[in-house]
Amino acid sequence: MHKRANKYQRSITWLKDRQGYTLIEMMIVISIISILATMALPSFQKQLVRAKETNLRRSLFIMRDTIDQYFADHGRYPGSLQDLETEKYIRQTPMDPLTGRSDTWVTIPPEGFAEGNIYDVHSGSNKVSLDGTPYNEW
Repeated sequence: MHKRANKYQRSITWLKDRQGYTLIEMMIVISIISILATMALPSFQKQLVRAKETNLRRSLFIMRDTIDQYFADHGRYPGSLQDLETEKYIRQTPMDPLTGRSDTWVTIPPEGFAEGNIYDVHSGSNKVSLDGTPYNEW
């Protein structure tokens, strides 16, 4: 019985004397955290790109719908994206999520003899989407 109590006392004393972690323990923890972060980073970046693509689709839909409403009301297409703002069809020109600016939209003029300068809108980005199509062709 005495040996058991002595062994117990030594283990408690050893735990009390221990002040912190060894360098090896810290290195192992840091390496595990680094490995986990490295595994999660590509997934995180892909989700960021997906969010930008969703935002681009939404902005393009809204601007194209607004251009169609303008044409239905006036019988001609808008001369610029600023016309949509000044006539209160949109509050402000949306920012292109891929370029980070609202003045990089590529406008397509109408074909034929239709009046106005903007029939369609595309992103000003030269990047390629996750599905392989260029953003400026959406």
